[in-house]
Amino acid sequence: MAKKISVLLVDDHAILRAGLRSLLATYDDIEVVGEASDGEEAIRMVRELAPDVIVMDVQMPGMNGLIATRYIMEEYPDARILMLTQYGHKEYVLPLLEAGARGYVLKQAADTDFVKGIHAVYEGNSYLYPPIAKLVLDALMAGEEASDPDRLLTPREREVLVLVAQGYTNSEIADILFISPKTVDVHRTRMMNKLDIHNVAEIVHYAVRRRLIDPYSD
Repeated sequence: MAKKISVLLVDDHAILRAGLRSLLATYDDIEVVGEASDGEEAIRMVRELAPDVIVMDVQMPGMNGLIATRYIMEEYPDARILMLTQYGHKEYVLPLLEAGARGYVLKQAADTDFVKGIHAVYEGNSYLYPPIAKLVLDALMAGEEASDPDRLLTPREREVLVLVAQGYTNSEIADILFISPKTVDVHRTRMMNKLDIHNVAEIVHYAVRRRLIDPYSD
């Protein structure tokens, strides 16, 4: 019997995870081996289960999909991560691909696109849902990557920016990122200086305007 593709589902909505699990159960060559509701839980389960493919959402409470992807890729450079999210803006897509995600599918895509993505990244290939592929190509041709102000930030400064905008304190951010509150403050100060912003309200406004956070998420 051929080996099944083991999949870890990472999304904070239990109903969506249940739907994905039911969908994938109809494929003989795919098996859901675990579920996680946030980035920290995803990292723990990757260590425990070593799944072939990690299906990751972007916006989640606590550690989001971008931060989790960076941590997973640092620890497991060969990890195969497929982003499945409602966010199709370049401010989300490009950093996630840079972080190491091998595929990107929108939640409004057809079931077949999602399954194609799983097979593609499992085989070591990339998979971009067609509208996402066009977005990436257009961004590269227009040189938009270099023009984004938050490209001035280091990966850690960007993580701090997103978490501050989501309302976390320095102590809470320190716990999420496994660093000290003092280090958080250093990254926060450097981030604000680079972007020429001066308070939390401006950080939130910047993050919303750049679509780094969803102001309507629960």
